[in-house]
Formats: sequence, structure tokens, C-alpha cells
Amino acid sequence: MTDKKKIILVIEDEEPLRRVLKDILTVEGYSIIETKDGVEGLERALKEHPDLILLDIVMPKMDGLEMLKQLRTDEWGKTAPVIVLTNLSDNEDVAKAMESEAFEYFVKTDIKIDEVIAKIREKIG
Repeated sequence: MTDKKKIILVIEDEEPLRRVLKDILTVEGYSIIETKDGVEGLERALKEHPDLILLDIVMPKMDGLEMLKQLRTDEWGKTAPVIVLTNLSDNEDVAKAMESEAFEYFVKTDIKIDEVIAKIREKIG
């Protein structure tokens, strides 16, 4: 019997970071869905119901905070695990993300990929 791979939706407009996250998380045994803006990310999240969402805040079309707010209005989205990735270290933006029940957040300039993986494993195995 094989275990079904956990699915992670990476919503990130910076292509190099999106590619690195995809490559590393694939090696870690996760199945990855990639999107580059909040509109596409919200659509994919509601359609695919990933096990976890890695969400950037500053993106084109719809920012991550608005996407998270809209996600939380959906029955499935109310409890979907979300880890926020941001270049913003502004406490107000972080507070807004946490009010929307983001599981964790990481500032991209300080990001250590092993810490992100540890948080993902803590949340979804």
C-alpha cells in the first residue's frame, strides 16, 4: 500500500523562489502545485484542496492578505493550513495574516528552508 503524497500549493510571484521551493519540497516527498498570483492561487486552492498553502503577501492581481481573507470565507478554506512567506517585516501585515489564522509566517530575507520544511512537517507530516 502506498501513501498518497501530501499536496502543497505554492503561491509566489517570484519565479526563482517558487522554483527552489518546488524543487526542495518535491525531493522531500510532497506534490507541488504552483501559482504566481492571488487570483490564480485562490482558484486552485478552492478547486484542488491542497494539504497546505505557502502564501506570499505581495503579489500582482490580488495580494496574499486579501486572498487569505477570501479563502477563509469558504467552508473548506476556513481551516486550510497556510504558511505566509513575505518580504514585509511590518508588524501590521504580520498581525493581519495571523488574524486570518495563518499557521506561521516567514520573512523571505531571513528564510531558512529547513525551518520551513520543519513547520510543514509539523502541520501536515
